[in-house]
Amino acid sequence: MSFFFYIYILCHDNTGESCTALVMIKTLVSPCSVVVGFGSQKLKLDRSCKKVKPGAVRMELTISQPDDWHLHLRDGDLLQAVVPHSASHFRRAIVMPNLKPPVTSTAAAITYRESIMKALPIESSFDPLMTLYLTDKTHTDEIKLARESGVVYAVKLYPAGATTNSQDGVTDLFGKCLPVLEEMVKQNMPLLVHGEVTDPSIDVFDREKIFIETVLQPLIQRLPQLKVVMEHITTMDAVNFVESCKEGFVGATVTPQHLLLNRNALFQGGLQPHNYCLPVLKREIHREAIVKAVTSGSKKFFLGTDSAPHERRRKESSCGCAGIYSAPVALSLYAKVFDEAGALDKLEAFTSFNGPDFYGLPRNSSKITLKKAPWKVPEVLSFSFGEIIPMFAGETLQWQPSFE
Repeated sequence: MSFFFYIYILCHDNTGESCTALVMIKTLVSPCSVVVGFGSQKLKLDRSCKKVKPGAVRMELTISQPDDWHLHLRDGDLLQAVVPHSASHFRRAIVMPNLKPPVTSTAAAITYRESIMKALPIESSFDPLMTLYLTDKTHTDEIKLARESGVVYAVKLYPAGATTNSQDGVTDLFGKCLPVLEEMVKQNMPLLVHGEVTDPSIDVFDREKIFIETVLQPLIQRLPQLKVVMEHITTMDAVNFVESCKEGFVGATVTPQHLLLNRNALFQGGLQPHNYCLPVLKREIHREAIVKAVTSGSKKFFLGTDSAPHERRRKESSCGCAGIYSAPVALSLYAKVFDEAGALDKLEAFTSFNGPDFYGLPRNSSKITLKKAPWKVPEVLSFSFGEIIPMFAGETLQWQPSFE
């Protein structure tokens, strides 16, 4: 649906005579407020088209509060340090289960959720949506318990050895996990997929493509009613695969780093450990394909930061950990992507509608405002246990989220 605002602006022509101009503003997103400036006259309009006090030219975008459909909160000191960042911007989040030990049971998921709730700021409304870590030994009864719990919303597939704390992951999906997958269909429980093969003979930049061909396509063909989220997609191949699938059964989360960075960012000015994540950054043609997909208005793609905190010393080491900490800057970066693509009218669907629609959950009624006002990302975040380097550390971003 399109929304139109008509404004009469009092102005002067080049002879000095006064005149009026009828200006039409079109927006596709009804919750957005619009700020317009013409010469010395500046108007901020809300949805009722009421004039707001004139001020400096600026842009504000008010949207339904987003959710993060792929988030790492860790545990212990790291959990205490990072959960306020996500809770300040997102209403809900799908929390990854790759702890040590992994969250493989409903009982463990409930315990982990209690730890998250205790770490939240007072009066926070943040709701962690828990997941189970799929293993070769997961039983169908665990899927039933998960659905009955009311706190577990998905099961995560980590191919063994694919990423951080994935050593307990699946070694043979079809040979050892098929009964569990069939039960997930019955329980309408989504499968969240880290989409990479782990065969060391496969080039690291091709592992997502090969996973689609050898695992994901056969899985969808065998269980077409299984809801699948291909997490943190990184390639044109993943975009094409998701777009080819039936809407409502296959979706994809997209991170800020895979929208803004290509693999050159790993090596510019020397090795850049804070740009290292898994799946690894890819070529520019893949980044461009992902940007085109998420800014197209497709309902199949939604926000999932994959924000993954590690202490600075563990990133800047001889064997640095994979993961980019984006939680404090994610909304600013997503707005940057959509702004640069001329698609701000599609930002709200990507951040706030497509995810809950896929999971069958209500959209958030709370709102958040993004103001176009430059701000500098901290160089480092310091805590009692050490430091965390946020994504785009020390850089100036143009969009800043705030609650009215």
